[in-house]
Amino acid sequence: MSDSFYQVNYKTGKVTPEDVLKAYQKNIFPMGNFERDIIWYTADPRTIIPLDEKSSGLKISRSLNQILKKNLFEIRIDNSFEAVIRLCSFRFSTWINEEIIRLYTELHKKGYAHSVEAYLDNKLAGGLYGVALNGAFFGESMFHLFPNSSKVCVVKLYETLKKNKFILFDIQMTTPVFKSFGAREINTLEYLALLEKAMRVNREFKL
Repeated sequence: MSDSFYQVNYKTGKVTPEDVLKAYQKNIFPMGNFERDIIWYTADPRTIIPLDEKSSGLKISRSLNQILKKNLFEIRIDNSFEAVIRLCSFRFSTWINEEIIRLYTELHKKGYAHSVEAYLDNKLAGGLYGVALNGAFFGESMFHLFPNSSKVCVVKLYETLKKNKFILFDIQMTTPVFKSFGAREINTLEYLALLEKAMRVNREFKL
């Protein structure tokens, strides 16, 4: 768990997909534990990928740029959402328990949670998922079965958010992969201002 994560009191008992959406709007997000429970967190600082016109855009390494030019992967959106979230949970230590899978699968069915997937020879090679709400995309997790497949999904996600004029691309915390993409940490006040701006607009998540 990142040192920037702080547990908060939010919703107890049975959690609904609507509870998760309301939490995002309050700078709160859910994580699961081994008991199938949901624990609520916030983060300060918060990590984002800037989408504004003043930013320099997504930083793409020379090696990744070469892979993109080769078009090794076929990119699809929302083709295998549950497979993506389950593959994201297949690691030694994970916060994606069965309750998280249930909630986000329901959010997917309601049109809020989305997956970006990379296929190689028609087989799922990597992917990521998150929630699109108004003008914000809240990235949750990603996986890869083939080198660089998830990074290609990040590039496609960023391009999709830019094309559809999203305002906030939230990734919660900095990781080496996202640091290489140009992720930036902002404090709570900055994040809340950006979140409020994103909640005031309607955007469609589509290729």
